[in-house]
Amino acid sequence: MKDVDLYQIFKTRTPIIGVVHLLPLPTSPRWGGNLKAVIHRAEQEAAALASGGVDGIIVENFFDAPFAKNQVDPSVVSAMTVVVQRIQNLVTLPIGLNVLRNDGKSAMAIASCTRAEFIRVNVLTGVMATDQGLIEGEAHQLLRYRRELGCDVKIIADVLVKHARPLGSPNLTVAVKDTIERGLADAVILSGWATGSPPNQEDLELACGAANGTPVFIGSGANWENIATLMQAANGVIVSSSLKRHGRIEQPIDPIRVSQFVEAAHSLWNSPSEIQSISGQFTNLTLKG
Repeated sequence: MKDVDLYQIFKTRTPIIGVVHLLPLPTSPRWGGNLKAVIHRAEQEAAALASGGVDGIIVENFFDAPFAKNQVDPSVVSAMTVVVQRIQNLVTLPIGLNVLRNDGKSAMAIASCTRAEFIRVNVLTGVMATDQGLIEGEAHQLLRYRRELGCDVKIIADVLVKHARPLGSPNLTVAVKDTIERGLADAVILSGWATGSPPNQEDLELACGAANGTPVFIGSGANWENIATLMQAANGVIVSSSLKRHGRIEQPIDPIRVSQFVEAAHSLWNSPSEIQSISGQFTNLTLKG
């Protein structure tokens, strides 16, 4: 596949990706029996993100917790496919999928059928101890499945994912290199220890150094107060919690908070000295296919 850089996908080399947290889906413990309500909330949140100025949207079954470890029920795949299609009818932004806890194959299938641009995979390589048990990366299956589908969906993979602990030594540099060089991730994500917790600056710098030009995304904890600092050591951000009403995870997306976040991020990039610095970092930045 041809190399594709961040600009070709998101129309910027420093993308802000907002998250649509779906209400509980069929077969989940808190499923309410009304898919129309799920779709309506998702459409509202996608519209709020788009109007606030994000560069992409990722859809995930966040409120299905407790999650299946790997394969989700087919009804979840069906519901998420419908939701993605409805969002695509509303906004023209690039759309991605994250099927929790670690069903990359279902995410790839949905993305392939809906022509979504990317997926997020929590554990692509290695073994992580999580609240769902031990999760093993299945990069070999996912990459072969992408080839079988004949699609060009990009894989953005977490490194030492949040809400988990690695089996063995948690060496960040090795984990980043393995995810990219052995797992063939197109980009990697670095998060804090949990939802809403940011990675520290030193870890971001280490990850970017180890990634050697492969994009590194902030995966949690970014807000309008810290985003300018965090983005000095990263190539993009995936954000949700701080965009919710009152910053509360169970609330819907607040378009005003989205605008504030985007403005705060752009204030860094619009500084002449920072633009010169950042442009140098991203001259040869590509997402591998």
